[in-house]
Amino acid sequence: MRVIAGTLKGRRLQAPTWEGLRPTSDKLRETLFNVLAGRLPGAAVLDGYAGTGAVGIEALSRGAASVTFVDEDLRAVRLIEANLAHCAVHDRYAIIRARFADAATELAGRRFDVIFLDPPYGEPAIAAALEAGARLLGDTGILILEHARRDPVPAVAGVLSRTRDLISGDSGLAFYQRPTDLTTNATDKRQPD
Repeated sequence: MRVIAGTLKGRRLQAPTWEGLRPTSDKLRETLFNVLAGRLPGAAVLDGYAGTGAVGIEALSRGAASVTFVDEDLRAVRLIEANLAHCAVHDRYAIIRARFADAATELAGRRFDVIFLDPPYGEPAIAAALEAGARLLGDTGILILEHARRDPVPAVAGVLSRTRDLISGDSGLAFYQRPTDLTTNATDKRQPD
């Protein structure tokens, strides 16, 4: 694994040494960040189920103002810390060791511009992740869910609607946003007094 672009381009990231952690592939991360390119400079990013931290580190490399990493596994937290240290990143991030739903409760009131979620594959985990993540998304933000290609993903998650799907190999990315409110662009039709 490596950082694909930005100020940390080319830095190698440590991979997990244990079973059960499924890092986002370089190819899928490159696709993801091609889509997100214009949204990252100055963005507040949440990397949920962060694993190696590769997605959040890539966001920092490409100009995100801050990244909050969330993972409940102590081994993953240590791996994220090691990867950040290897990349000489010493600020602009926070790491929360907790179940994602608990971290979302702890973060209540904060809003993120970009949320990336890579929960364990399977429908129950997907639904729970989307529900918790939707509460933290800013009004114009985007939430991205990585999922197994075989897993169905909902068209709607709370106040969010799925706006785009990308498939790469056995994995998919589902993009969610708040629906655009067309009434905010309407002109005032009141008659003058």
